[in-house]
Amino acid sequence: MSVRAWNEILTAAAGTIVINDTTAITNREFAAIYVVEDTVFNVLTDAAGNDKADYITTPATAVKAGVMITPFDKQKPFVNVDLTSGSVVGIL
Repeated sequence: MSVRAWNEILTAAAGTIVINDTTAITNREFAAIYVVEDTVFNVLTDAAGNDKADYITTPATAVKAGVMITPFDKQKPFVNVDLTSGSVVGIL
């Protein structure tokens, strides 16, 4: 995956994938995750090994709709996304 500029992420220039079930997504790299509705993450991991506890202060609590989560290092995209509930858009 090439590193995306912020304007490419915000406009989703490389495309998106809607994740609205509890099937783990492990074969994609996401430059950002946009939370569409209140969502509880089962797994959220970036390529550097940071996990949901690094991105969400209370990981068992739903992340509110409208939040965009970006990796700490834009060269290390999100590589594992698994939801307990809710839906998100993975920005490629």
